[in-house]
Amino acid sequence: MTIVKHLKDSSSQRLPKKQSPYWIKNMVNLIPSLLLASLLGTYLDLFFIGKGLYSFPIRPMSSIFSINIAFTLIGLPLVIGVFLYVCNKINFLQKVGLIIIFSLLMAVVEKLAEAVGLFVHVDGWKHLYSFYGYIIYLSVIYTFFHWSKRTLF
Repeated sequence: MTIVKHLKDSSSQRLPKKQSPYWIKNMVNLIPSLLLASLLGTYLDLFFIGKGLYSFPIRPMSSIFSINIAFTLIGLPLVIGVFLYVCNKINFLQKVGLIIIFSLLMAVVEKLAEAVGLFVHVDGWKHLYSFYGYIIYLSVIYTFFHWSKRTLF
């Protein structure tokens, strides 16, 4: 009893709460955005493959899936997670620049994937299409992330 009374009467200050890392604190907001990114990427791949605009000659479980599920379920969410993490730390103009840089990088990575045989576009494909597509895709994902942070949780 005296210990409890002593602790209540103590004038010592409580220790400040330990701050959670970004990925724990904002996981509730991040998960829906990563799910949207993965689903949207999967459906876009299915659409473009169905239209015959590109294909994945080398992919996991090729007898089951016409898309590269490793990219849409692992690679894309990782890239988007990094993208959203950085977006959370910068101002609006820097976000615009980041979207442009990421879109350019994705178009370059597509070109490299083609060079090593992981990805094949139709002959008339211009990588500028990918660049603009990723600008739209990343803008949609960031807008959803920003909206969900303010509205859902």
